[in-house]
Amino acid sequence: MSGQAVRREREERGTHASRAAFRRTCRSPIAARRPPSARGFTLIELVSVLLLIAIAIGIVTMSFSRSFAGARIQAATRDLVAALRYARGQAIVTGKETTFDLDLAANSYKAPSKAVVQLPKNMHMTMYTADQEIRSETSGSIRFFPDGASTGGHVSVFMGQIEWRINVDWLTGVVTREELRK
Repeated sequence: MSGQAVRREREERGTHASRAAFRRTCRSPIAARRPPSARGFTLIELVSVLLLIAIAIGIVTMSFSRSFAGARIQAATRDLVAALRYARGQAIVTGKETTFDLDLAANSYKAPSKAVVQLPKNMHMTMYTADQEIRSETSGSIRFFPDGASTGGHVSVFMGQIEWRINVDWLTGVVTREELRK
């Protein structure tokens, strides 16, 4: 072999050896195809990061919507409790019986000398009260007496799988609220 042929063979071996060494040091086949001077991200890497961000945003959005729904039913039941306590307070202060009226068909309630309050459309309520306080299948009342006692009962407010029960003690007239799960 001539000197030039030997030199050319050594250069080719060196090029092949450096390519093999480069391939051994790179971990991904995509990166192995890139020249060492090329920097940046591939389209696959960018799309996968965007996909992960979209999934994270979706999860956060769902958790916020659930907590917002829970806050709405809590606010509605707190208002209902406040109206019942107001009715009891009016009976004690005025020294006269007062009634707290419920209309299940209209999904509403009314405290004495207050406007009718309607629950949001995605909520509904049920009522359990004394027989003499039931006016029809869909309406009734809870009566409070001047000494603070009442006819007793409970009102349940539902929204999906969430149930809040407002209890009115018959002996003391005390109004309490508790969350029940189906």
